[in-house]
Amino acid sequence: MHILLIHQAFAAINEPGGTRHHEFARQLTRRGHRVTIIASQVSYLTGRTVGDGGWLTREVDDIGVEIIRCRNYSGWHRSFLHRMLSFLSFMAVSFWTGLRVANVDLVWGTTPPIFQAVTVRWIAGLKRKPFLLEVRDLWPSFAVAVGVLTNPLLIRLSEWLERGLYRRADRVVVNSPGFIEHVHSRGAQQVEVVPNGVDLPMFERIKKDQSLRRELGLSEGFLVIYAGAHGMSNDLETVLKAADLLQSEEDIHFVFLGDGKEKTNLMALAESMKLRNLHFLPSIPKDQIASTLVQADAGLAILLAVDAYRTTYPNKVFDYMAAGLPVVLAIDGVIRQVVEGAGAGLFAQPGDPEAIAEAVKRLATDPALAEQLGKAGRRCVEGDFDREHLAAKMALIMETIAVNGKGRASDDTAAESKSGGMDDG
Repeated sequence: MHILLIHQAFAAINEPGGTRHHEFARQLTRRGHRVTIIASQVSYLTGRTVGDGGWLTREVDDIGVEIIRCRNYSGWHRSFLHRMLSFLSFMAVSFWTGLRVANVDLVWGTTPPIFQAVTVRWIAGLKRKPFLLEVRDLWPSFAVAVGVLTNPLLIRLSEWLERGLYRRADRVVVNSPGFIEHVHSRGAQQVEVVPNGVDLPMFERIKKDQSLRRELGLSEGFLVIYAGAHGMSNDLETVLKAADLLQSEEDIHFVFLGDGKEKTNLMALAESMKLRNLHFLPSIPKDQIASTLVQADAGLAILLAVDAYRTTYPNKVFDYMAAGLPVVLAIDGVIRQVVEGAGAGLFAQPGDPEAIAEAVKRLATDPALAEQLGKAGRRCVEGDFDREHLAAKMALIMETIAVNGKGRASDDTAAESKSGGMDDG
């Protein structure tokens, strides 16, 4: 089966950012499928150009996944208007590029950005092939919840577009069980959960050393790492306040690893607050993240304290657990159920720097507890969030759609889909 994926924010495993789709593509290729990915030449996380900057570049990774990178407007880190222009320009160039990919059996779209899913829908229709829609967060609901999208007309148009895509998809896949009710209520008929997870071989046979501490100029101490995007939704100003509360604890340090629109502002704020216990590091490729995480003593996951984010399964949580780190979790909802159910971390109320500081201090002063939580998290991801097993489920969904032509599953499969596929949540 030849699978065409269109994803503007795609990141390969040798690049910074979320690599769910490259990991899935590699697993699908190992199962005998052919995967072609159309992506932007601009890194969503860093804003830098990937590749040689030509109008169209093609590369094939070491196991045969083909990645086609299109040149498009690169201003999505500047403002909402520039971001929209970037999305629309990629929508156009990926459409013409996708039409020229021959012998496709299934077209795979992912949102956000939602506009690329429109392109996928058009290509699937013109090629008369099944359309698989993967929902990775609830746009535009999240944008409205955090105040990024406020214009009533744009909100109505966005919701109309969202409903149309859900209704027309031959199958909708969500990466969190918290999304099921939302997508069903907006027209999705058959919904499967294929959650975020971990490529476990990345985290095996890695030894903990002192290179991170040497880079930071620290001889010892308890390191709390945040690895991921530095954006408005990530509420990292609250972590700066927690770090300020812990400045008297000289053996506790925070590390922010990554990039994003708010990083410059956060660095300036940390300097103005004279935070000696908070350190910024640039983003690193995903295939290096495991060797960095294992050098820390705890992993921090945080989002803004809005109800919409109670539905999310942030991938960084599973990376921390795979690295054997106890999780300091400042996100409520379904991911809290995972972490507390596994006994893998401590919950801190979102938006509350005192609660975050208290959780960090508790782990720093109780090494036995930290070790216990870290080991429990590792057992959890090995059992329920192994990317290889999740990719097998995704492959089965795709194979079923391709065999049935338009993805209308058997009664048994449809019944399981409507139950939400909670065995993988």
